[in-house]
Amino acid sequence: MNDQVNLTNHFLIAMPALMDPNFYHTVTYICEHNAEGAMGIIINRPAGLKLGEVLEQIDIEAVEERLADQPVYIGGPVQPDRGFVIHPPGTIWESTLQINEQLNVTTSKDILHAIAEGKGPENTLVALGYAGWGEGQLEQEMVDNTWLSGPADADIIFHRSADKRWAAAAKLLGVDLNLISSDTGHA
Repeated sequence: MNDQVNLTNHFLIAMPALMDPNFYHTVTYICEHNAEGAMGIIINRPAGLKLGEVLEQIDIEAVEERLADQPVYIGGPVQPDRGFVIHPPGTIWESTLQINEQLNVTTSKDILHAIAEGKGPENTLVALGYAGWGEGQLEQEMVDNTWLSGPADADIIFHRSADKRWAAAAKLLGVDLNLISSDTGHA
């Protein structure tokens, strides 16, 4: 990997021509990108589950209905039975990857217990599964015009509705995805 190309803490915005059903019109938050590959979480694909349902499956009861009603997202096709929580830093959890000063990703159950008790981070996005790329794979997909990329924005992750995140992430780059052709080619 070129040392100058690191997409950690960036959004990957699927180009309109990307028809892979796992990534069609998605925004993926890149949590880690290094010489071995990349790992990210799709932030705009609701799973059709509520957090209360997921908590119930692991014997945790949510004390507040608004927490139980929080949507859970399909984070990607890899390990769809594993949970990931994107959140701002603060409390130290058992298994947390600090991405930067604004965002962390936690995979341990202690954060779910805290969320259920109303003591977790104020802003969270809970996802099942993740997206992964092997060595050089993401870089090649970038060369192939599969993705747009740009710096991530926590406001889009936590405060935009899922159906608006794809366009909002592209707008950060000054791009209107409705004006991009889904036909690809090389001159």
